[in-house]
Amino acid sequence: MPHAVQTDLAFILFLPAFCIVGALYCLYPRTPRSALRWIADIAVLALAAFASIQAMRWGFRTATGVGGGLWKQVFATLLAFGFFFSVVGIAALVRSRWFRRFPRAAT
Repeated sequence: MPHAVQTDLAFILFLPAFCIVGALYCLYPRTPRSALRWIADIAVLALAAFASIQAMRWGFRTATGVGGGLWKQVFATLLAFGFFFSVVGIAALVRSRWFRRFPRAAT
């Protein structure tokens, strides 16, 4: 397997899960819907994907242990998951506080 595909395998394998979570993040809550919200949501998902890929690559490079190649994939996958969900989770909290604090500005 080519080295580039091997290091990105964790992200490739979990891309469907990331897409589902990203779609749920963008779709809920249903209101308010504004162009600014769509731009912010897409920016958050791009940041989450970027952070996930960078964390996964770092984890694959630095993983050591008795598990060999499999441990590298497991560690990289855990980091990819953790960073993606952390970025989306923090953004969801910030967005909900923003909607509560400025209900008119969000529409």
